[in-house]
Amino acid sequence: MGDYLNKIWIFLIVVSITILIFKSPENVFSGILTATQSALNLSLTLCGIYSVWLGLLKIVEQSGLNQKLAKLFKPLIRKLFDCPDDKTASLIALNISSNMLGIGNASTVMGIKAMKGLDKGAEIANRAMIMLIVINATSIQLLPTTIIGMRSALNSVNPTDIILPSIIATMVSTFSGIILVFLISKLINRLKKTKTKGNL
Repeated sequence: MGDYLNKIWIFLIVVSITILIFKSPENVFSGILTATQSALNLSLTLCGIYSVWLGLLKIVEQSGLNQKLAKLFKPLIRKLFDCPDDKTASLIALNISSNMLGIGNASTVMGIKAMKGLDKGAEIANRAMIMLIVINATSIQLLPTTIIGMRSALNSVNPTDIILPSIIATMVSTFSGIILVFLISKLINRLKKTKTKGNL
């Protein structure tokens, strides 16, 4: 999969530069240099944001606050993820919390570890694993720090005005995703039962 993506990106870059050379050759190198400078400035801005939030997450972990978060979310996590063990529940709590703060990249490691804890050794993903993927993909954003950082780097007049629309949109997407996972899971179980009865 990675090789195909690399080939696609190389193809797009070559085609873009070729078209630009024929259409506007004087803008080729200036465009590349401007885009590179913008990418570097954005990367430095995001590095600062992630440094702050990753540091806070480390403090949360070392202070034991993650265990308190796990206890707070425990009834919900047990319901959504088919009663995971305490360690997995703690990882899920941290994963969800960091996603809510808009630092999805920082939560990736916790998400991978939680996914391993939810894996029951089957060859296909179970409902709990699918639920974690859906919640990570839809992810309620209480504080979209990455988007705010990007807007700040691009000189937005008011980079924080995205907060309320982001909360509303992500709440709708997250609750819709959770409901769909439950409905589809029930439908699949019903079809399995019907198939089993038919075989008998």
